[in-house]
Amino acid sequence: MGTGEAAVAAAAQAGRWEGPAPSRRPDDPERHFMDLAHRRSLGRYAGTISRIPDLPPALPGVGALGCVRAGAANARHRREAAGRVGLNRMFHRWHLRDSQKGGGGVGKTKRGKGSKLMAVADGAGLPLAISIESASPHEVGLVEGTLERRFTEEVPQRLIGDRAYDSDPLDERLRRQGIELIAPHRSNRSQPATQDGRVLRRYRRRWKIERLFAWLQNFRRIQTRHDRILENYLAFVLLGCMIILLRSRF
Repeated sequence: MGTGEAAVAAAAQAGRWEGPAPSRRPDDPERHFMDLAHRRSLGRYAGTISRIPDLPPALPGVGALGCVRAGAANARHRREAAGRVGLNRMFHRWHLRDSQKGGGGVGKTKRGKGSKLMAVADGAGLPLAISIESASPHEVGLVEGTLERRFTEEVPQRLIGDRAYDSDPLDERLRRQGIELIAPHRSNRSQPATQDGRVLRRYRRRWKIERLFAWLQNFRRIQTRHDRILENYLAFVLLGCMIILLRSRF
């Protein structure tokens, strides 16, 4: 029985062929009968299916070109690349680096490396000065540098800081510039007290500088530093300060 007759018999048994079985002459070409219900061929030749698609081409095909080793190397490279792509899909638009993190203004801390954002705000909580330094130095040594980068010509009359700014040398240097430093004393202070309770009443307004940092951290581009170049990150911080100032005026 020919291929066409076998297909017709199989279709008749399945109940999908109702017409008479066509006759086939020996000199007729091979035909594939159509299923009237599903509009598809009833019989066809099975194609060659490769079980391992990562293998290089057949040896006779590559022997003439002399690229057997190259084919094997390319197959291994494709498998490794596929593994790397599958691993990096979770890091979309990330620049993975094998070396350690670095850049300008990056210093070591107890929790790793980072940068320190210094800011000075006015009575309304609007930014007056911004600077970015390494996280290693103490805040006491960064106050004067931040004041030099202020947006206004006038220097503030008072600076309110937390206990970290309790430093007599810093208090003396700021007093020479006409600035009064208001900061509560540390619990382990051994020197005599320099501030009384009347001056420390203004310390209750320190929450405004914390609100400024909260406003800046609302911008995802500023909340976490991803820039290796310090000037690029500082530009985004200044842009955030401009947006805060414009929102307060308009």
